[in-house]
Amino acid sequence: MDYMIRAMDKKQTFRLFMVRSTNTVEEARCHHNTTPTASAAFGRTLTAGLMMGYMMKNERDRLTININGGGPIGTILAVSDNKGNVKGYVGNPTVDLKLKENGKLDVGKAVGINGKLTVMMDIGMREPYLGSTDLVTGEIGEDIAYYYYLSEQQNTAVALGVLVDRDYSIKSAGGFIVQPLPFIEEEDLLKLENTLNNLKSVSDYFDNSKDVEDIAREIFSDFEIEITDKIPVKFNCDCSEDRMEKALISLGKDELKEIIEEDEKIETVCHFCNKKYMFAGDKLEKILKYIE
Repeated sequence: MDYMIRAMDKKQTFRLFMVRSTNTVEEARCHHNTTPTASAAFGRTLTAGLMMGYMMKNERDRLTININGGGPIGTILAVSDNKGNVKGYVGNPTVDLKLKENGKLDVGKAVGINGKLTVMMDIGMREPYLGSTDLVTGEIGEDIAYYYYLSEQQNTAVALGVLVDRDYSIKSAGGFIVQPLPFIEEEDLLKLENTLNNLKSVSDYFDNSKDVEDIAREIFSDFEIEITDKIPVKFNCDCSEDRMEKALISLGKDELKEIIEEDEKIETVCHFCNKKYMFAGDKLEKILKYIE
């Protein structure tokens, strides 16, 4: 089961968010039929989105990550909340690049660095909060850490990993975000930095049946980790026929009439889960009458 924890070390020197997202990323892969490189980039973004959404306070809050670095993968988008739900899409799910010399998937080249990472937080205010930073590596984790540093003045370490199996399915996925707290002592900060500098491949930590809590204590073995919260996570698209009707209404009377006269039907597709909705006959006439 995929789930996420919120934790803190006993001395309250840093806070930690960690998630196992293997099944979540696999479901996203199935919806979008992504190639391994696209799966890795998309999966890292969804994993980060889960943890960043978890940081928000209210049930109706929404967080959107938009990444476009000018690379062949195009735009990667993830939308999450604080209840462990995430959805998203990738511009070019079929992007296929050669492996790097070390045998790793070349996420950085697929994403590119000639663009921005934008985070939008809808927290019920008149206008959503919008923060944007230049991409620095295209590897997602480092770019999100850079966003926190520049936009929120928060030193942050972000570790994300997606391991793709030989049949293109997701073998493991997960990650963590760790943020030092204001009164961390120099000795503890150096100890934390040493821990982060000696990490093995992130996806390896989740390529097993260990509890997320045990993984957290394994990675941060020099600290006494206390778990403060735990929630399940999943890929969850909230599309519906009603939402698609509203999208058709937004086309306006003239355009909708033209479509009805030419095709007599409209098929809409959800960007997030690729579910199709067909509108024809009475359904279209009903929408047209509503507009009029």
